[in-house]
Amino acid sequence: MTGPRQSPLLFLDIDGPLIPFGAPPRLYPDGYPTYDPGPGRPTATGNPLLTRINPAHGPRLTALGCELVWATTWMADANEYVAPLLGLPSLPVVVWPDPSPDDREPGGLHWKTRPLLTHAAGRPFIWVDDEISPTDRSWVTNHHPSRALLHRVDPRHGLRDADFAALTEWLRALR
Repeated sequence: MTGPRQSPLLFLDIDGPLIPFGAPPRLYPDGYPTYDPGPGRPTATGNPLLTRINPAHGPRLTALGCELVWATTWMADANEYVAPLLGLPSLPVVVWPDPSPDDREPGGLHWKTRPLLTHAAGRPFIWVDDEISPTDRSWVTNHHPSRALLHRVDPRHGLRDADFAALTEWLRALR
């Protein structure tokens, strides 16, 4: 007898997908949209970019039906400063190698790729990040026994409707 089927994991990066950056001024002539964190919401990091986090993303991520996992260099700070802005509970955090290596291993593999597969432990997963490359996709295809979606988000805009549509479509096909 087998246990209940586990939901897919969704590994979520913060800088780029949730906090957009790097757009030329012509794309946002009045600056990036900002959101009031609301009373009692933590902004004590002094990071002014936290106001770029769209609180509507929290319910949309939750509605996907995945097990959300922080896959960010924010580590535990993600639960303290970002999760409350999204209305999310404390989430599991992927622990990275110490010290974190450069962005890419020799051959172009992102330094996050191997630890994410270890954390997934064979489960289907989505990885939402702004630094995913074809090398990462190929490596996951060849080394992960379950289905995986490596979804690159444009860091200039962060998560958008089209990104949520792609995630929803992949999950529908998975189920």
